[in-house]
Amino acid sequence: MVDGAMKGSLGGEGLLFLTDEQLRKGIEAMFFAYRGFTADPDRILSNYSYGRAHHRAVHFVNRAPGTTVNNLLAILGVTKQSLNRVLRTLIEDGLVESRVGTQDKRERHLFLTEKGEALERELSDAQRERMRAAYRAAGPEAVQGFRQVLEAMMDPELNRKFNTLKESSS
Repeated sequence: MVDGAMKGSLGGEGLLFLTDEQLRKGIEAMFFAYRGFTADPDRILSNYSYGRAHHRAVHFVNRAPGTTVNNLLAILGVTKQSLNRVLRTLIEDGLVESRVGTQDKRERHLFLTEKGEALERELSDAQRERMRAAYRAAGPEAVQGFRQVLEAMMDPELNRKFNTLKESSS
């Protein structure tokens, strides 16, 4: 029903045959939107001499308190060396706490401290504000379509990870 309704009411048939120029414009829009989406957090992070890797780590530790280092590695798709550098800084600065696993002493479980929660809130508030304004301007049908496009662009394994996170917050 949604496919037929969308095609009929929004001219969806034409979207199945996008020209290279239309696709290029979409790609460029993604680049510029990403710049806007990361601009506010980048300004905040610069006050701490942190980068986007720190932001991603703080975000996902907040989303899944107690997550393991290995799980965070899988979500972020970075090298262990790279993640260790980021985590070392966040731990030394008192934003993240690493606890030894209760069942497996080799595991390290990650939690945000109060200071880490405050930084995560500041970063997320800035991005939520931008997303909220964009969603309001675009309208509910566009929001749903945008989500569908983003999910369709994900590799299957990343889509599974995304859906696992989505389900854990429900």
